[in-house]
Amino acid sequence: MKVKVLCRNPDDYVRETKRDLQRVPRNYDPALHPFEVSREYTRALNATKLERVFAKPFIASLDGHRDGVNCIAKHPKSLSTVLSGACDGEVKIWNLTKRECSRTIQAHDGFVRGLCVRFCGTSFFTVGDDKTVKQWAMESPGYGEKVEPMRTILGKTVFTGIDHHVKDAVFATCGQQVDIWDEQRSAPMRSYAWGVDSISSVRFNPVETHILSSCGTDRSIVLYDKRKPTPLKKIILEMRTNALCWNPMEAFIFTAANENFNLYTYDMRYMDSPVKVHMDHVSAVLDVDYSPTGKELVSASFDKSIRIFPVQSGHSREVYHTKRMQHVTCVRWSADNKYVLCGSDEMNIRIWKANASEKLGVLSPRERAAQNYNQKLKEKFQHHPQIKRIARHRHLPRSIYSQIKEQQIMREARRKKDVNRRKHSKPGSVPIPSEKKKHVLAVVE
Repeated sequence: MKVKVLCRNPDDYVRETKRDLQRVPRNYDPALHPFEVSREYTRALNATKLERVFAKPFIASLDGHRDGVNCIAKHPKSLSTVLSGACDGEVKIWNLTKRECSRTIQAHDGFVRGLCVRFCGTSFFTVGDDKTVKQWAMESPGYGEKVEPMRTILGKTVFTGIDHHVKDAVFATCGQQVDIWDEQRSAPMRSYAWGVDSISSVRFNPVETHILSSCGTDRSIVLYDKRKPTPLKKIILEMRTNALCWNPMEAFIFTAANENFNLYTYDMRYMDSPVKVHMDHVSAVLDVDYSPTGKELVSASFDKSIRIFPVQSGHSREVYHTKRMQHVTCVRWSADNKYVLCGSDEMNIRIWKANASEKLGVLSPRERAAQNYNQKLKEKFQHHPQIKRIARHRHLPRSIYSQIKEQQIMREARRKKDVNRRKHSKPGSVPIPSEKKKHVLAVVE
């Protein structure tokens, strides 16, 4: 029988006298350097600084509209094609590679309220203030032919939004009620109404394709199943929701952009409280869209900025703004996960990088290896104070910066008031509401 024992020679680690230096065990393997961690920390710090130096997110501005941009739609089959609708009833089709407008259509009298592209990409639908739904061909008409819609549906009331089903010839509109239409019929297949207020936005779930949701001016978010004749569930918030978007990778998750400067991510199975509250904007959030990976979302706000949030984080990782950009009304994340497009009041559509310091174009193998190595180093040392401070720092316009300071003071005053009220009340009579639950007023089944 073999018995393995540890054999230590005291001469290797015991001092001969008390005045001798402590003997430090050393591994003489050349691959293990004694200053490896300190070297990696220095490299991570330099990589973080260079990331901020090279953060140039703005790519281009598409100008050509004669009124504020009200809505943007992505093409499901072509990365380089984007559609935009303006407040003067004009719809433009843009070629992003050439950065020019390829086609202009006078679609409606008054605002273009909603815009969506059919799943096959051959046509698109618009709704406007003239109470019509119009279907247009994506291809330009031949020489000498008049630009006419393929189909026109005249409604009884103004339509405020539209969205197309992911794979069926079905689309949904909203206004005084939510209507689900078959493309071959001029009357809706189903109509849903819950309350008397108008509905501002409707979106189909891209994963569970029978489910759709809407948000209305009565501060409600309503869920529907197009197979059922009645709505499924309704939640009422403190303030109005302007837009919502489903996560393309998680079937039950959607995010709502609210008037109270926050975004709320919900699980449709548990609507009593949001999964996550995303806070950083200083004015009403007007639009929201998910990245194709479902790991991040981008929001557009009345405070003249757009922010990118990781799904699991309550605060934004990136904020984009320019001196000329006014209230941002709509925002979309490109299907290749590289770009963000936003439309604003001053008639421009801007293209931004989703990752501000990313190098565009072809990378050599050495560049890609260095990029991956630096990324891993930044992840390893991301919680070190110096690196964390540099990575988080963003310059903000004076208006946003002063509003953030003002809101911090107001929030602290409210907190002190609650503490004092709790201190001078009977124990347990003044509850402590969580940030998640205090904005949901009711859930109606």
